Amino acid sequence: MALVACPRYNISHPRAFAPPSGSRGLLRAPRSAASRPWGRLRRAMAANGGGHTTTAGAGASHAPPSLLVFSGGTAFNGVVEELKKVTTRVAHVLPVSDDGGSTAEIVRVLGGPAVGDIRSRCLRLSDESTSEALSVRKLLGHRLPIDPSEAKLEWYQIVEGDHSLWDGVSRPYRETIRAFLVYFHNEILRRSAEMFCFTNGSIGNFFFAGARIFFQSLDAAIFLFSRVSQIPAESLVLPVISTNDRLTLGCELWDGTIIRGQNKISHPSNGRREVVNKVFPEVNHTVLEQLSKVDCIVYAMGSLFTSLCPSLVMLLLSVLRGIGETIAPRSIPKVLLLNGSHDRETAGLSASGFVTAITDSLNRTYGDPHKSLKNHPNDYVNAILVPEGGQVPLDVENLVAQGIFHVVTVKSVHDPKVGVIFDPRSLIQALTSLISEEMNMHLSEPGHLMENVKLVS
Repeated sequence: MALVACPRYNISHPRAFAPPSGSRGLLRAPRSAASRPWGRLRRAMAANGGGHTTTAGAGASHAPPSLLVFSGGTAFNGVVEELKKVTTRVAHVLPVSDDGGSTAEIVRVLGGPAVGDIRSRCLRLSDESTSEALSVRKLLGHRLPIDPSEAKLEWYQIVEGDHSLWDGVSRPYRETIRAFLVYFHNEILRRSAEMFCFTNGSIGNFFFAGARIFFQSLDAAIFLFSRVSQIPAESLVLPVISTNDRLTLGCELWDGTIIRGQNKISHPSNGRREVVNKVFPEVNHTVLEQLSKVDCIVYAMGSLFTSLCPSLVMLLLSVLRGIGETIAPRSIPKVLLLNGSHDRETAGLSASGFVTAITDSLNRTYGDPHKSLKNHPNDYVNAILVPEGGQVPLDVENLVAQGIFHVVTVKSVHDPKVGVIFDPRSLIQALTSLISEEMNMHLSEPGHLMENVKLVS
């Protein structure tokens, strides 16, 4: 087991900017969809040679934009369906350190990286165009009952091929999926000293774990899952770290207290001081490759310090170039999707505090000083999309000091569980508008500030 060290953060919480009554400021709403036809974006991309658009011949100028999204496994899932309607040329970069839910039980008994976030995103990207595709998605998205006895009984029905979930799944798909479920089950039985609990277990997680153990490769398991669920070939689901080992996220507080595990960091009790071996694994090389050529980089909403920042803080030990070095020089939209509400990790944090956390992670501020970077915040974030009515304060003066001049308010909806969230359709419209505008001007240039900043009301 490797403990992945999450850097310490010493973020001040600058006061929210309170504008004069009746004034307007660094916020603006996106234009209507009708004013941003795809033709305008495609013409701009062709004229400026954006992203992949000029590398594949004459037809490339008509390609939709390509994105790379850093996210966790939950918050961004709500907009994936809407994003698929606009472009499937998206690289989804996800952590492999989640230790909650049924993933925790798999890791406890079988070890290996956590696959829950990856499985969740794969399901969201899976095909829904045929009845069989829907049946496969339903099977792999199924969860067993909460009651332990009922969960175990249903699992045996599924693994033996007798459950109604197999209805609508053709024989080739049935035999492929069932083979890896059987392999997963056999691996559990081999570890007789550990009693596996099937409560609320995810069939997709079990299939994923069986494939990973069989191939001894997380990347191979993702490839198999992607083909079985018929994810578009240009849609990539990438673990930030390519590993077959178990990883545990660790948090070191300023007083030296260590908290182990993503779930415990998000839901803290009492940590303790201890000596740990910190590991900085090698980043997935495909992530660096995609970062160097996409049209837009997105830091998605979600758990800032247990999903987003751990993915960003990883560095390459074997070469000199890492994620920060790859992102900083690129002149493309680098967009932060600001959370609509605070959670246990971000209480009291303002918008500029989110930017600081991202900057410190990519600069490796609290790691080895010989490997840290000195890039500016706007080298990593040059635009922020904010859900209307969100709780995170927009400290405009500090954002301007960070070199961020482009903040856009986006229509929001209220979720009964988490509060204010982006309206998915409006979010994707605003994001595509940013990409279009970048083809004609740089978002981080002060001249652009004068055009877009209307004084805050």
